Amino acid sequence: MHLAPSSRAAAKRLAGSLQRARPLTLARTGPAAHRSYSATPADPVSPPPKGKSSSAPLAFALGAALSGGLAYYLATPGRDEASARNRAGADLNAQYGSPEDFKKAIAELRGVFADADAVTTDVEDLEEHGFSENDYHPSSHPSVVVWPASTEDVVKVVKIAVKYRMPVIPYSGATSLEGHFRAPAVGGICVDVSKMDNIIEIHESDSDVVCQPGLRWMDLNEILRKKGIPLFFPLDPAPGATIGGMLSTGCSGTNAVRYGTAKAEWFLNATVVLPSGEVIKTRRRARKSSAGFDTTKLFIGAEGTLGIVTEVTIRLAPLLPTNVAVVQFPDVRSATEAVIEVVNAGVGIQCVELCDDQFMRATNIYGQSSRKWPEKDSLFFKFQGPTPRALKETADIVKAVTAKHGATGFSLARSDQEAHDLWMDRKNALYSSLAILPGARGWSTDVCVPVSRLPDLVYETKKDLEEHGLLSTIVGHVGDGNFHALLLFRNDQELEDAHAAVDRMVKRAIALDGTCTGEHGVGMGKRAYLYEELGEGTVELMKTIKNAVDPLNLFNPGKLYPEKRDSSERGH
Repeated sequence: MHLAPSSRAAAKRLAGSLQRARPLTLARTGPAAHRSYSATPADPVSPPPKGKSSSAPLAFALGAALSGGLAYYLATPGRDEASARNRAGADLNAQYGSPEDFKKAIAELRGVFADADAVTTDVEDLEEHGFSENDYHPSSHPSVVVWPASTEDVVKVVKIAVKYRMPVIPYSGATSLEGHFRAPAVGGICVDVSKMDNIIEIHESDSDVVCQPGLRWMDLNEILRKKGIPLFFPLDPAPGATIGGMLSTGCSGTNAVRYGTAKAEWFLNATVVLPSGEVIKTRRRARKSSAGFDTTKLFIGAEGTLGIVTEVTIRLAPLLPTNVAVVQFPDVRSATEAVIEVVNAGVGIQCVELCDDQFMRATNIYGQSSRKWPEKDSLFFKFQGPTPRALKETADIVKAVTAKHGATGFSLARSDQEAHDLWMDRKNALYSSLAILPGARGWSTDVCVPVSRLPDLVYETKKDLEEHGLLSTIVGHVGDGNFHALLLFRNDQELEDAHAAVDRMVKRAIALDGTCTGEHGVGMGKRAYLYEELGEGTVELMKTIKNAVDPLNLFNPGKLYPEKRDSSERGH
C-alpha cells in the first residue's frame, strides 16, 4: 500500500488521536428496554484491554479514505491516472500459514472452547459450510467450523487465526447467491454465527432493537408481533437471511421503494471484531449523529472482509395496514412509466413489483394461485396507510394513473386473506418459474439501473435470452430499477449459455449507468465487474482500506475485491 507523505501523516495523526481517546462503555438498561427473549441470554461485550486501542487500524483506513477523497477532488485526469498507478501497490497479498500451522490452530481452538460441539472438523459439516444450492460456484470447504456464542468467543477465534495466519470465513444464514462463504483453496476457519441469534434489547419508544448477527429478520418480526409491539424491521430479502448477512451484503428487498436498503439508516451501530482481534463499537444509539465518519457504513456491504459483526442496533418502522392490487400492461415500458408517475405522486406505496409475461405464465402453470392470470407484463402493488380510507385513496389514485398508461384488469384485494394470496403469487417466484421447464434448475441474478432505463434493460435482456434459446422469468423491484432474472437450464451447455448471458446482462446494466448487483452483493461472482462499474481509483481505494484493516488478508479472502483489471475477465 502506498500513500503520499501527507496522506501517511494525516493517517498517523488520526490514529494517534483515537489511541488517546477514552474507551466507551454503553449501558443496557432503561425503562423502555425489553430484555432478551432467547433461552440463553447474550453475554455482554467486554471493552478492549486498557492501554490498547481497538481503533488504530480503522483510523488508518479512514485516514486513507479521507486523503484519497481529497486527492480525487484535486486531481486532473492526468493526476488521477498517476494516482491510480501509485495505489497499484494496494493489491491484496495473502500471507497464510502452513498446513502444520493450521493443525496447530485447530488444536488450539479445541482447547479454548469448553463445549466440544463448538468446534468441528467433521466432513459433512465442512462440506455443508463450503457448498450452496443457491449458486453455481465451485465447492470449497473450510478446514474447521466454529460456532461462537458471544463477541468474546469471536475474539478468541480471530486471535488464533492471526497467530497461525489462517483465513477466516464468516457464515450465518447461508442464503448467499454469490459464493460469499466459500473458503479459499487452502481452507480456513468458518465462523458460523447462526447460534448468536439473541435479541438483547427492544426499545419500543425509540423504535430500535439491539440483537446478535445470527437473528433472522423474519423471526425478529414474528417476536415483535407476538409481543404486541406494532413495529417491524422492513428490509425483506430471502426468508432465511440473518441480520449479520443482511448488513454485510447491503441487502434490500420488495420494501425498498418505501424503506430503502441496508445502506440507508436502518443499522444504527455495530459491534465488530476486527482482523486484529480488537473490538470496536461504531457509534452510540442516537437516531442521528454528525460526529465524524459514519464508521457503521464502512462495514455495510464489506461482505465480512473488514471484520465480523457480533452485535447490531437496528431501527424499526411502524407496522401499518396494507392492501394488494395486481394490474396488467401492454408492455414493460408502459408499466415502468406508470410506476414513475405513481411514486412521484407521493402516495402510500410499500412495494411495487414488475412480473413479466413469462412469470405470469409460470404462475398459471405452477397452479398454486387462487386465480388464472392474464399472461401479460404485470405490476403487483402493496399499498400502505394508517386507515382504510387512506388505503382506498391510494388504490384509487394508482388505478387512475395506471389506466392512463394502458393498464387493464386492476384486481384489488377485498380482504386480508385475499391480499395475502395475491402477494404469495409474487413471493412464489422461484417455484413457479421452475414449473415452466420441468427438471430444470435456475440461475438467479440481479442488476439495477436508473428506473427510467429499466425498460431498455428488460427489453434487451429478453431479446438476448430469446436469441440464445434460454428460458427465463423476470421479476423486478421496479420502483428502484432493480430486477432479477431466473435463467433456466437442464445441462452443462445450457449452464454455460446462462453464464454468458448473465455476463452480458451485467455489462448492459453498467452501460446504462447501473450496477452489477442491486441487492445480492458482489461475493465471488461479480467482483470482476467492479473496475468497470466503479473505476480504478475507487477500487484501489477500497483495497487500501482493506490492507489497512486486514494487512494479512485473512478475512473472507477472494470476495468483493477484484484481483486485477482485465477487460476480458467475466464474473461468476
